[in-house]
Amino acid sequence: MNADLEATDAGRQLTRAWWLFLVTGIGWVLVAMIVLTVDPGTTVAIGYLTGFVLLAAGINQLVTIAYVDSLKWLYGILGALFLIGGILALMEPFQTFGILALLIGWYLLVKGTFDVVMSVAERHVLHLWGLVLASGLIEIAIGIWAIGSPGRSAWLLVLWVGLTALMRGITEIVLAFKLRSGPPETLAVA
Repeated sequence: MNADLEATDAGRQLTRAWWLFLVTGIGWVLVAMIVLTVDPGTTVAIGYLTGFVLLAAGINQLVTIAYVDSLKWLYGILGALFLIGGILALMEPFQTFGILALLIGWYLLVKGTFDVVMSVAERHVLHLWGLVLASGLIEIAIGIWAIGSPGRSAWLLVLWVGLTALMRGITEIVLAFKLRSGPPETLAVA
């Protein structure tokens, strides 16, 4: 009984914050519009950005060694691998972009498959199951498209980031209006 009251209270608080989902949804749609209009000729910048992120992750892993009691060797190995990857990414930013895009192609294929299966299996529980299904099918299509030709790498990364942001934005906007109009007991958040 106490758990039901806590769940109802959490649902009411979520309902009151419907506008946050609307604002973030609009933000995601704007990010999608910006990303989808970017010239893929600037892909070198994404390669450099990946290099800097890997360097930061490597430094983070090495600093973490001072704060953990066990598995220090694992943090050291991960830190070294991230640092090596970051240096290589900075040396060959366009190559980094292509490899990253190919990995994302495989990721999209696997994730899209799981999203399709989950959306169909949970369609009675997920109120926004159709959006999850559509997103999964798009992910599968983009994954197959990218894996089929490494030359499509530049377009894939831009397209993947843009479409993911767009689907996230649409989902959050729909959720915002659903939260605004429905009682918290009947809402299930995806």
